[in-house]
Amino acid sequence: MLASPLVTADDLSEIKERGVLRHIGVPYANFVSYIKTEEFESLSGLDVEIVKGFAKSLGVKYQYVPAQWDTVVGKLNGQNALYLNSEIVLGEKSPIEGDIIANGVTVLDWREELADFSIDYFPSAVWLVARSDSTLTPIKPSGDINKDINLVKKLIKNKDVLAMEQSCLDPHLYNLYDTGANIILPEPGRKLNEMVPAILNNDAETTLLDVADTLIALEKWPGEIKVIGPISQDQRMAAAFRKNSPKLRHAFNQYLTKIRKDGTYQKLIEKHYPSVFYFYGDYFSESNEADL
Repeated sequence: MLASPLVTADDLSEIKERGVLRHIGVPYANFVSYIKTEEFESLSGLDVEIVKGFAKSLGVKYQYVPAQWDTVVGKLNGQNALYLNSEIVLGEKSPIEGDIIANGVTVLDWREELADFSIDYFPSAVWLVARSDSTLTPIKPSGDINKDINLVKKLIKNKDVLAMEQSCLDPHLYNLYDTGANIILPEPGRKLNEMVPAILNNDAETTLLDVADTLIALEKWPGEIKVIGPISQDQRMAAAFRKNSPKLRHAFNQYLTKIRKDGTYQKLIEKHYPSVFYFYGDYFSESNEADL
Protein backbone atom coordinates (compact mmCIF):
# COMPACT_ATOMS: atom_id res chain seq x y z
CA MET A 1 0.00 0.00 0.00
CA LEU A 2 1.42 3.37 -0.98
CA ALA A 3 1.13 6.56 1.01
CA SER A 4 -0.62 9.79 0.25
CA PRO A 5 1.03 13.02 1.44
CA LEU A 6 0.48 13.58 5.15
CA VAL A 7 1.66 16.31 7.47
CA THR A 8 1.63 14.57 10.83
CA ALA A 9 4.82 13.95 12.78
CA ASP A 10 3.87 11.23 15.23
CA ASP A 11 5.47 9.17 17.96
CA LEU A 12 4.45 5.70 19.12
CA SER A 13 1.08 6.49 20.69
CA GLU A 14 -0.13 8.44 17.67
CA ILE A 15 0.99 5.67 15.33
CA LYS A 16 -0.92 3.08 17.34
CA GLU A 17 -3.98 5.31 17.33
CA ARG A 18 -3.67 5.82 13.56
CA GLY A 19 -3.18 2.09 13.09
CA VAL A 20 -0.50 2.40 10.41
CA LEU A 21 3.31 2.44 10.47
CA ARG A 22 4.71 4.27 7.43
CA HIS A 23 8.02 2.90 6.16
CA ILE A 24 10.05 5.29 3.99
CA GLY A 25 12.36 3.39 1.68
CA VAL A 26 14.75 4.01 -1.19
CA PRO A 27 15.24 0.93 -3.41
CA TYR A 28 18.75 -0.24 -2.63
CA ALA A 29 20.63 -3.56 -2.71
CA ASN A 30 18.62 -6.29 -0.98
CA PHE A 31 17.35 -3.94 1.70
CA VAL A 32 14.45 -2.59 -0.32
CA SER A 33 13.47 -3.93 -3.73
CA TYR A 34 10.51 -2.09 -5.21
CA ILE A 35 9.08 -2.41 -8.69
CA LYS A 36 5.87 -0.75 -9.81
CA THR A 37 4.31 -0.62 -13.24
CA GLU A 38 0.75 -0.17 -14.42
CA GLU A 39 0.20 -3.91 -14.21
CA PHE A 40 2.65 -5.06 -11.56
CA GLU A 41 3.86 -4.12 -8.10
CA SER A 42 6.48 -5.92 -6.02
CA LEU A 43 8.02 -5.03 -2.66
CA SER A 44 10.62 -7.12 -0.85
CA GLY A 45 13.94 -6.93 0.99
CA LEU A 46 15.59 -7.24 4.37
CA ASP A 47 14.37 -3.90 5.70
CA VAL A 48 10.88 -4.47 4.31
CA GLU A 49 10.61 -7.71 6.26
CA ILE A 50 12.06 -6.17 9.42
CA VAL A 51 9.70 -3.18 9.37
CA LYS A 52 6.71 -5.34 8.49
CA GLY A 53 7.50 -7.52 11.48
CA PHE A 54 7.86 -4.45 13.67
CA ALA A 55 4.50 -3.12 12.51
CA LYS A 56 2.89 -6.46 13.30
CA SER A 57 4.44 -6.43 16.77
CA LEU A 58 2.84 -3.03 17.37
CA GLY A 59 -0.53 -4.28 16.17
CA VAL A 60 -0.68 -1.81 13.27
CA LYS A 61 -0.73 -2.07 9.49
CA TYR A 62 2.36 -1.60 7.35
CA GLN A 63 2.54 1.07 4.64
CA TYR A 64 5.42 1.60 2.22
CA VAL A 65 6.38 5.15 1.22
CA PRO A 66 8.67 5.19 -1.86
CA ALA A 67 11.44 7.79 -1.84
CA GLN A 68 14.71 8.75 -3.49
CA TRP A 69 17.97 9.74 -1.82
CA ASP A 70 17.27 13.45 -2.29
CA THR A 71 13.72 13.25 -0.87
CA VAL A 72 13.99 10.67 1.89
CA VAL A 73 14.92 13.10 4.68
CA GLY A 74 12.13 15.48 3.75
CA LYS A 75 9.55 12.69 3.88
CA LEU A 76 10.64 11.99 7.47
CA ASN A 77 11.35 15.47 8.87
CA GLY A 78 9.32 17.81 6.71
CA GLN A 79 12.35 19.52 5.18
CA ASN A 80 14.73 18.26 2.55
CA ALA A 81 18.44 18.35 3.33
CA LEU A 82 21.60 17.71 1.34
CA TYR A 83 25.22 17.16 2.29
CA LEU A 84 27.27 19.42 0.03
CA ASN A 85 30.97 20.22 0.35
CA SER A 86 31.08 18.76 3.87
CA GLU A 87 28.11 20.83 5.07
CA ILE A 88 24.41 20.19 5.58
CA VAL A 89 22.30 22.39 3.32
CA LEU A 90 18.62 22.62 4.19
CA GLY A 91 16.24 22.61 1.25
CA GLU A 92 12.54 23.10 0.65
CA LYS A 93 9.81 22.16 3.06
CA SER A 94 8.17 18.83 2.34
CA PRO A 95 5.08 16.97 3.61
CA ILE A 96 5.94 14.44 6.33
CA GLU A 97 4.91 11.13 4.81
CA GLY A 98 6.54 8.48 6.97
CA ASP A 99 7.71 7.42 10.43
CA ILE A 100 10.87 5.39 9.84
CA ILE A 101 13.59 5.29 7.17
CA ALA A 102 14.97 1.80 6.61
CA ASN A 103 16.82 0.89 3.43
CA GLY A 104 20.36 0.03 4.43
CA VAL A 105 21.06 3.50 5.79
CA THR A 106 24.69 3.99 6.81
CA VAL A 107 25.06 5.87 10.09
CA LEU A 108 27.08 8.99 9.24
CA ASP A 109 27.84 12.02 11.40
CA TRP A 110 25.87 14.43 9.22
CA ARG A 111 22.86 12.14 9.16
CA GLU A 112 22.89 11.93 12.96
CA GLU A 113 22.32 15.69 13.04
CA LEU A 114 19.07 15.19 11.13
CA ALA A 115 17.70 11.98 12.66
CA ASP A 116 18.11 9.56 15.54
CA PHE A 117 19.24 6.05 14.66
CA SER A 118 18.28 2.68 16.06
CA ILE A 119 20.87 0.22 17.27
CA ASP A 120 22.78 -0.98 14.23
CA TYR A 121 21.84 -4.25 12.57
CA PHE A 122 24.09 -4.58 9.52
CA PRO A 123 27.83 -4.01 9.05
CA SER A 124 29.27 -1.92 6.28
CA ALA A 125 32.31 -0.09 4.95
CA VAL A 126 33.22 1.58 1.69
CA TRP A 127 35.59 -0.30 -0.58
CA LEU A 128 37.36 0.53 -3.80
CA VAL A 129 36.20 -1.82 -6.55
CA ALA A 130 37.77 -2.08 -9.98
CA ARG A 131 37.16 -3.92 -13.23
CA SER A 132 39.04 -7.19 -13.39
CA ASP A 133 41.18 -5.83 -16.24
CA SER A 134 42.39 -2.90 -14.13
CA THR A 135 46.12 -2.66 -13.47
CA LEU A 136 45.34 -2.13 -9.80
CA THR A 137 46.01 -5.12 -7.56
CA PRO A 138 44.06 -5.88 -4.38
CA ILE A 139 46.09 -4.93 -1.33
CA LYS A 140 47.20 -7.48 1.21
CA PRO A 141 45.46 -6.62 4.51
CA SER A 142 47.99 -5.50 7.10
CA GLY A 143 45.78 -5.88 10.14
CA ASP A 144 45.72 -2.09 10.55
CA ILE A 145 42.71 -0.55 8.83
CA ASN A 146 44.29 2.92 8.74
CA LYS A 147 47.37 1.61 6.93
CA ASP A 148 45.16 -0.27 4.48
CA ILE A 149 43.07 2.84 3.75
CA ASN A 150 46.18 4.96 3.18
CA LEU A 151 47.61 2.33 0.84
CA VAL A 152 44.42 2.25 -1.24
CA LYS A 153 44.36 6.05 -1.38
CA LYS A 154 47.91 6.08 -2.73
CA LEU A 155 46.91 3.62 -5.45
CA ILE A 156 44.16 5.85 -6.83
CA LYS A 157 46.36 8.82 -7.64
CA ASN A 158 45.64 9.79 -11.27
CA LYS A 159 43.02 7.03 -11.48
CA ASP A 160 39.36 7.56 -12.44
CA VAL A 161 37.16 6.87 -9.41
CA LEU A 162 33.39 6.89 -9.67
CA ALA A 163 31.72 8.27 -6.53
CA MET A 164 28.30 9.60 -5.58
CA GLU A 165 27.45 12.61 -3.44
CA GLN A 166 24.49 12.51 -1.02
CA SER A 167 25.28 8.88 -0.16
CA CYS A 168 27.79 6.82 1.81
CA LEU A 169 29.94 6.99 -1.36
CA ASP A 170 30.35 10.76 -1.09
CA PRO A 171 34.03 11.56 -1.81
CA HIS A 172 33.99 14.42 0.71
CA LEU A 173 33.46 11.92 3.55
CA TYR A 174 36.83 10.29 2.87
CA ASN A 175 38.90 13.29 1.68
CA LEU A 176 39.31 11.71 -1.73
CA TYR A 177 39.87 15.02 -3.48
CA ASP A 178 43.19 15.19 -1.62
CA THR A 179 44.43 11.91 -3.08
CA GLY A 180 45.08 13.12 -6.61
CA ALA A 181 42.41 10.79 -7.97
CA ASN A 182 40.17 11.91 -10.80
CA ILE A 183 36.80 11.84 -9.04
CA ILE A 184 33.92 11.25 -11.43
CA LEU A 185 30.38 12.02 -10.30
CA PRO A 186 27.62 10.19 -12.16
CA GLU A 187 24.89 11.81 -14.15
CA PRO A 188 21.86 12.89 -12.08
CA GLY A 189 19.44 10.09 -11.36
CA ARG A 190 21.97 7.27 -11.32
CA LYS A 191 21.28 4.76 -8.54
CA LEU A 192 23.80 3.12 -6.24
CA ASN A 193 23.22 -0.25 -7.86
CA GLU A 194 24.30 1.23 -11.20
CA MET A 195 27.87 1.99 -10.14
CA VAL A 196 29.31 -1.38 -11.16
CA PRO A 197 27.53 -1.43 -14.54
CA ALA A 198 29.03 2.02 -15.09
CA ILE A 199 32.63 0.86 -14.64
CA LEU A 200 31.93 -2.24 -16.73
CA ASN A 201 30.79 0.21 -19.39
CA ASN A 202 34.17 1.96 -19.05
CA ASP A 203 32.73 5.13 -17.48
CA ALA A 204 35.61 4.82 -14.99
CA GLU A 205 38.24 2.26 -14.04
CA THR A 206 37.13 2.05 -10.41
CA THR A 207 34.19 2.89 -8.19
CA LEU A 208 33.43 3.30 -4.53
CA LEU A 209 31.04 0.66 -3.28
CA ASP A 210 29.73 -0.32 0.12
CA VAL A 211 29.71 -3.83 1.52
CA ALA A 212 26.11 -4.74 0.66
CA ASP A 213 26.36 -3.66 -2.97
CA THR A 214 29.78 -5.27 -3.32
CA LEU A 215 28.50 -8.65 -2.14
CA ILE A 216 25.65 -8.51 -4.63
CA ALA A 217 27.92 -7.33 -7.44
CA LEU A 218 30.46 -10.12 -6.87
CA GLU A 219 27.64 -12.65 -7.25
CA LYS A 220 26.05 -10.89 -10.23
CA TRP A 221 29.25 -10.26 -12.20
CA PRO A 222 31.63 -13.07 -11.18
CA GLY A 223 35.14 -12.59 -12.50
CA GLU A 224 34.41 -9.11 -13.86
CA ILE A 225 35.28 -7.00 -10.81
CA LYS A 226 37.72 -7.12 -7.92
CA VAL A 227 37.91 -5.49 -4.50
CA ILE A 228 41.10 -3.43 -4.16
CA GLY A 229 40.73 -2.49 -0.51
CA PRO A 230 39.01 -0.23 2.03
CA ILE A 231 38.36 3.49 1.66
CA SER A 232 36.57 3.88 5.01
CA GLN A 233 36.68 2.60 8.54
CA ASP A 234 34.08 0.00 9.48
CA GLN A 235 30.59 1.46 9.31
CA ARG A 236 27.16 0.40 10.55
CA MET A 237 23.65 0.51 9.12
CA ALA A 238 20.50 1.26 11.11
CA ALA A 239 16.97 2.66 10.86
CA ALA A 240 16.40 6.42 11.17
CA PHE A 241 13.69 8.18 13.19
CA ARG A 242 12.62 11.76 13.76
CA LYS A 243 14.21 13.27 16.82
CA ASN A 244 10.75 13.78 18.33
CA SER A 245 9.89 10.07 18.06
CA PRO A 246 11.96 8.59 20.92
CA LYS A 247 9.32 6.08 21.99
CA LEU A 248 9.01 4.67 18.48
CA ARG A 249 12.79 4.30 18.26
CA HIS A 250 12.83 2.64 21.70
CA ALA A 251 10.15 0.16 20.62
CA PHE A 252 12.08 -0.63 17.43
CA ASN A 253 15.24 -1.31 19.43
CA GLN A 254 13.26 -3.66 21.65
CA TYR A 255 11.94 -5.45 18.58
CA LEU A 256 15.44 -5.82 17.10
CA THR A 257 16.70 -7.27 20.36
CA LYS A 258 13.83 -9.76 20.40
CA ILE A 259 14.35 -11.03 16.85
CA ARG A 260 18.07 -11.35 17.43
CA LYS A 261 17.41 -13.58 20.41
CA ASP A 262 14.70 -15.74 18.81
CA GLY A 263 16.60 -16.42 15.56
CA THR A 264 14.33 -14.43 13.22
CA TYR A 265 17.04 -11.88 12.45
CA GLN A 266 19.62 -14.55 11.62
CA LYS A 267 17.23 -16.23 9.18
CA LEU A 268 16.53 -12.91 7.46
CA ILE A 269 20.25 -12.21 7.03
CA GLU A 270 20.82 -15.71 5.64
CA LYS A 271 17.97 -15.17 3.18
CA HIS A 272 18.99 -11.77 1.85
CA TYR A 273 22.80 -11.67 2.37
CA PRO A 274 24.13 -15.23 2.70
CA SER A 275 27.69 -14.30 1.71
CA VAL A 276 28.07 -11.55 4.33
CA PHE A 277 29.05 -14.14 6.94
CA TYR A 278 32.33 -14.78 5.10
CA PHE A 279 33.35 -11.16 5.59
CA TYR A 280 31.63 -10.22 8.86
CA GLY A 281 31.07 -13.45 10.74
CA ASP A 282 32.12 -11.86 14.03
CA TYR A 283 29.49 -9.15 13.71
CA PHE A 284 26.65 -11.63 13.50
CA SER A 285 28.01 -13.91 16.21
CA GLU A 286 28.19 -11.09 18.73
CA SER A 287 25.33 -10.47 21.12
CA ASN A 288 24.23 -6.97 20.18
CA GLU A 289 22.07 -5.54 22.91
CA ALA A 290 19.81 -2.59 22.27
CA ASP A 291 20.58 0.82 23.69
CA LEU A 292 17.29 1.02 25.52
